[in-house]
Amino acid sequence: MYRYRGVTALVTGASKGLGEAYAHELARRGAHLVLVARSGDALRRVADEIRTAHQVEVNPVTADLADPGGVTALIAELDRQGRTVDLLVNNAGAGAVGPFLSTSLRRNVGSVELNITALMSLTHVLGGRMAERGHGGIINVASTAAFQSMPYQASYAATKAFVLSFTESLAEELRGTGVRVMGAHPGATDTGFFDHTSATMNPAFTDAPEGVAIKTLDAFAKGAVNSYPGRATNRAATWVPRVLPRTTVTRLIGHLNRRLGLHRAHDLEASGH
Repeated sequence: MYRYRGVTALVTGASKGLGEAYAHELARRGAHLVLVARSGDALRRVADEIRTAHQVEVNPVTADLADPGGVTALIAELDRQGRTVDLLVNNAGAGAVGPFLSTSLRRNVGSVELNITALMSLTHVLGGRMAERGHGGIINVASTAAFQSMPYQASYAATKAFVLSFTESLAEELRGTGVRVMGAHPGATDTGFFDHTSATMNPAFTDAPEGVAIKTLDAFAKGAVNSYPGRATNRAATWVPRVLPRTTVTRLIGHLNRRLGLHRAHDLEASGH
């Protein structure tokens, strides 16, 4: 059973949503924190709230991990402060919604830089240091979107499929080394994921970030390689793509997303609204 008390956990995307929930729950369990996000004011607010509620160290570091130099700058700051990271929570993520050819290329490419490149880079550097020490942990936050193609969220689902495959492979490579790796696959969660787009989430089908964070950390503590935090139907939905032909599943998801109106979704920033 993994114990969180006294470890130093680095959480990316910690200024809001699921990242903020992970930060609060880790602090409740006694972990010291390095909180990373590009929004400095929001990040400092979260840090202040956690310091007030819990007797743990909280170090906010502002960094844009989607920027080519973002991870390098973050590692340099950690080294300058002499901080050792025991648990890495790669939570930061973004995605485009709507028909691929009519959505912002910048948003699509940015999601690849954040969801894949930054996650892989942080895992390589900090995971390598954990392996040298012979202990540590990495939680990569993917999604139930990882298990099938998703028309109108094409690049987002593709990035999460990468995270799923990468995480499972790394978990096997590091088995027995003292460094554990787990993928977390929440379903629709009540966060700001669709901010700055015309798409919305139905509250009846979303899970609370706080509950997702609790279930993720419980699963990691028990030694899981994959976690499905949220309602039970989320995990059940991942079984369907393993049984039906991929083309059939893609058409079914496309039909569902059209019913949700995602075929008409667009980037509000790009449209000037």
